[in-house]
Formats: sequence, C-alpha cells, structure tokens
Amino acid sequence: MNILAISDKVLDYLYGPGCRRKFGHIDLVISCGDLPYYYLEFILTALDKPLCFVRGNHANKVEYSRRGSFTAPRGATDLHRRTSRHLGLLLAGVEGSLRYNRGDYQYTQAEMWSHVLSLVPGMLANRVRTGRFLDVFVSHAPPKGVHDKPDRAHTGINAFAWLNQVFKPGYHLHGHIHRYHPEDPASTQAGATLVVNAYGHQELSIETG
Repeated sequence: MNILAISDKVLDYLYGPGCRRKFGHIDLVISCGDLPYYYLEFILTALDKPLCFVRGNHANKVEYSRRGSFTAPRGATDLHRRTSRHLGLLLAGVEGSLRYNRGDYQYTQAEMWSHVLSLVPGMLANRVRTGRFLDVFVSHAPPKGVHDKPDRAHTGINAFAWLNQVFKPGYHLHGHIHRYHPEDPASTQAGATLVVNAYGHQELSIETG
C-alpha cells in the first residue's frame, strides 16, 4: 500500500492542479495534524482516496470559510482514541501535543496515557482477529526520546513510547517537529517501530496483512 503522510505545512504541489498527477499512485492519505480542513478536503477530493487524520495542537475547534463552518474535514476519518482498518491496514491515533498553554488540543502526560490506554481494547481485538495489534500509530506529537525537543511544547509523549515498545506497530507517524535542516531526521528506527516525521510530506510503501 502506498501512503502519503502529511503534517504542519501547506504545500503548493499538493494544494493545486498537479496533486493528482504527482500523487495519483497513493492508496491512503494520513494527516498528522496542524493542517487546515480545507487543505485536507482538497487532497481527499483530488486523489479520491481515503484520508485519516488527527488534529494538531494548533487546530481550531471550528474552521470558517465561504462554504460555511466546519469542525472536521468532510469525508475523512478521525483516528483520535480510535482503532480503524483501512484497506487491510490497522490504524490508531492520538491528537494534540503536551500542554504548554491553554490550547484546545493540548494534554498533560497523564491525559495522554488515558488516550493511549483507550486504544488498548481495540488493539487486543485486532490481535485476536488478525494476529497483529497495530500496523500504524498516528499522532501529532512524537514519542518521548525520538525526534522530540527539550522545550516543553515539543517534549515527546511517554505513553507513545510505551505503546511502541509494547504493541510494536511497524510505523509511528507524527508531526509537530518542524524539519528546517537537512540533518534533521525524517525517520528513526526505534525497536520494532519506524518513527516517521511527516512534516510537509513523506511517502511510505507498506505491506498489508
């Protein structure tokens, strides 16, 4: 399966007439947050493929446009605190970042543990049905110790590192950490999980069960 992972930055070559020509081979789009709903709806419509998302810490409760007001991208699947299966791929997600001010989609480490633990029943059910807990974990913030930064706003999430260690998804896709320099890693292998920073866009090819 060909996956387009996106986050944090609106790209002209995705938000324009060349989107389908450049990314027509994509089977599934995954947004890791901090992208406007109109942008996600455009990509979903242009590619005519499923789109799953979590919200970032800068997401608005309501997004306004000439077409009205929206609380989510229409036609997309919200993964927050949910397990889902798309085209044979097992997905789960958690939105937001560590709390550092009064933003709507910011949480304490304890609240992030609550979000992650809410995914456990679904992952256990996946294991019974398919023999696998999870293929792709989707979040906005990174796990503790991988791609995170020392400042509070960009601190990694302890519960995400635990999920990766215990349930061993093949991939953890996240955003939130902007990549400004060539030496900033786009992906890092952490045990059984490839942690991928989707800033801008990243393409992945994943075998499905």
